[in-house]
Amino acid sequence: MAAGEVKNFDHPDETRPFKGKGRADVLDMSGRAVSRAVFEPGWQWSTNVKPIAGTDSCQANHLGYCVSGRMQVTMDDGSTFDVKPGSVFAIPPGHDAQVVGKEDCVVVDFGEVGDYAKPG
Repeated sequence: MAAGEVKNFDHPDETRPFKGKGRADVLDMSGRAVSRAVFEPGWQWSTNVKPIAGTDSCQANHLGYCVSGRMQVTMDDGSTFDVKPGSVFAIPPGHDAQVVGKEDCVVVDFGEVGDYAKPG
């Protein structure tokens, strides 16, 4: 019988900084990464994570919940949508994103974030 597992973001297994504009705290939950990301005002994927990822747009598949703040997501095809507190989101690969406003945007991501913002 498998044992249960409980962890807390106050003590992450790993922290990945976003080039001066936030971080992702990552928990390894039974072999799967779960992150709580704090995106500070002025954060934009193409500025703060692209140099880490080395791709033209974000290629992660995100499935998450927005705790606070706001973010605008721009897909590679030019379409946009906003994520705000209480939003549950699914964002496929091929996007950029940026914080909107003067408040940190905090999200919990259960998607494919094992390598997100992880230095190579």
